[in-house]
Amino acid sequence: LNKAGNTVNRVKSNVTTVNVDQIPGLNTLGISLVRIDYAPYGQNPPHTHPRATEILVLVEGTLYVGFVSSNQDNNRLFAKVLNPGDVFVFPIGMIHFQANIGKTPAVAFAGLSSQNAGVITIA
Repeated sequence: LNKAGNTVNRVKSNVTTVNVDQIPGLNTLGISLVRIDYAPYGQNPPHTHPRATEILVLVEGTLYVGFVSSNQDNNRLFAKVLNPGDVFVFPIGMIHFQANIGKTPAVAFAGLSSQNAGVITIA
């Protein structure tokens, strides 16, 4: 996780995952970790983790992040602009996103409450 991921792609971001597939010792511990690198104006498009809550901390850059609540809550948007050191939580199963709104690269780390959180990209 000390090396930046390649952000030369359609969404201008890269997610480097550390879960039970990379570290078998995480089996049954209920935790995993990711590093997310964003090129200027890059994004981590809307997605959900069916098996985990995510807590994200921004290390570098400026991100606009948010999630959409459930139908029972009228699909409200909870969003915030993050600066280095800020933290945001994405509850389990909620559709969420991150977008680099700055002119410089951004880097974030996220902890997930599952050894294998899964990811479902939203069309």
